[in-house]
Amino acid sequence: MGLKEDFEEYALKAKTLPESTTNESKLILYGLYKQATVGPVNTTRPGMFSMTEKAKWDSWKSFEAKSKEEAMNDYIVKVKQLLEEAAAASA
Repeated sequence: MGLKEDFEEYALKAKTLPESTTNESKLILYGLYKQATVGPVNTTRPGMFSMTEKAKWDSWKSFEAKSKEEAMNDYIVKVKQLLEEAAAASA
């Protein structure tokens, strides 16, 4: 399988992460996913009353220097890590 197929597989696996996954980890996944699928941020930063949207935008912006391929790789690594942590926590 190629990188894109692996990425799509792990994007599906990410949906199975437990509710206990931290917001910080979710934001990292969001930012990497957007960078991998869209590329650099192409919207203006949300206003101060949109705390969640602003946090998501900031996460995406933090990965702006990565290529789409780097973002895909990092996303896969992060999902694997979170799945392993979840499995260890439930063992």
